[in-house]
Amino acid sequence: MRGWTGKWLAVGALLWALPAAAVLRIEITQGVEGAFPIAVVPFAWQGPGAGPPEDVGAIVARDLRLSGRFSLLPAADMPGRPHHADQVAFPAWRAVGVDAVVVGRLKALGPDAYAVQFQLLDVYQRRQLIGYSIPARRGQLRRVAHRIADLIYEKLTGERGAFDTRVAYVSVVRGADGAKVYRLVVADSDGARPRTIVTSRSPLLSPAWSPDGREIAYVSFESGRPQVFVQTLATGARRVVASFPGLNGAPAWSPDGRRLALALSRDGNPEIYVLELASGTLRRLTRDPAIDTEPAWAPDGRWIAFTSDRGGSPQIYRVPADGGRVERLTFEGGYNARAVYAPDGRSIALVHGARGRYRIAVLELASGTLQVLTDGRLDESPSFAPNGRMILYATRGPGGRGVLAAVSADGRVRQRLVLQEGEVREPAWGPFRPRP
Repeated sequence: MRGWTGKWLAVGALLWALPAAAVLRIEITQGVEGAFPIAVVPFAWQGPGAGPPEDVGAIVARDLRLSGRFSLLPAADMPGRPHHADQVAFPAWRAVGVDAVVVGRLKALGPDAYAVQFQLLDVYQRRQLIGYSIPARRGQLRRVAHRIADLIYEKLTGERGAFDTRVAYVSVVRGADGAKVYRLVVADSDGARPRTIVTSRSPLLSPAWSPDGREIAYVSFESGRPQVFVQTLATGARRVVASFPGLNGAPAWSPDGRRLALALSRDGNPEIYVLELASGTLRRLTRDPAIDTEPAWAPDGRWIAFTSDRGGSPQIYRVPADGGRVERLTFEGGYNARAVYAPDGRSIALVHGARGRYRIAVLELASGTLQVLTDGRLDESPSFAPNGRMILYATRGPGGRGVLAAVSADGRVRQRLVLQEGEVREPAWGPFRPRP
């Protein structure tokens, strides 16, 4: 399986400031039965010209729809187009079967100054649940729309929304000469505004977000052997942080952002190490003749989970982050690998292999219960959304094409994310972002 054997594939030249990548198209393949019925009325535009610079209402509606937890009333079925609570005829909205209505407007305040105003209304209680006026510049309007969707999601579900986040992934396309071109891309959580930050003629591996979302660690073979880089997104500046003899791979950030857990073979065998980024100090955590790789840091910083075949087949183990006794976590099935902790630390997502199929599963750490969530033949690289609600992963689409997919942590909601051209793999969901 590529997630286990392909970690050390060679990576070629790396460039900065490349053209934007193709946009991911997100499709809901399964939603929650009895999803919450809501209407997002198209936002009014109060400014010069025929229309707004961004359709804020449409972005909000799309976010809520793609969560799989809301049933959106089509615009054609709406009994009116109010843009303020005072204009809402609640009986009419109740008659079309919605429980909540979102109304809003985008106002131009100057050459590059706007105010986005919205209200979330309870149709049955005929009252406002939340309402905000948010200032923004033109380039901030998409983020404001995602933030509004987050506020609505949290008010109606009790969970923090994750629409105003980003994802990283590797896209693979054919160049003009027919050779594969690999790009490390960062995009909004809905696939919009993709930006290529690294390009290569050979595979790029293991992107990992820093806890503050400002940097990404990844593996590159541009020097002819594997090295781990850390790159700052705002400037493109990058630095080599691991270039030891042998293998350097699978970077994972500590919760405080000061350390990286790595898989290194500097002593002759792949083992788990911890690297202090400021000082360069390296500490070895595992010592076993088997392969130890794919470290994942627990949210509380106390443990590092990793994959090892020390028991005869790939399984998930954990070791204290400061060193100590290794414990085995998985016992069901002959293949369990690529662990990642849920944000609350109570469970891990992993790749579970059985009968020639590799699927995404969740292991509850307290009980040891393993729940398989997906039904693909080659599902890999799980990554939790920062609110723990969804798990992004790589899989195979029609014709064996590499695509991304997402499944809710309870398995009830499913999505598929497809590039317009080429393939996509190695997903990593970024952390919550500071509010604009």
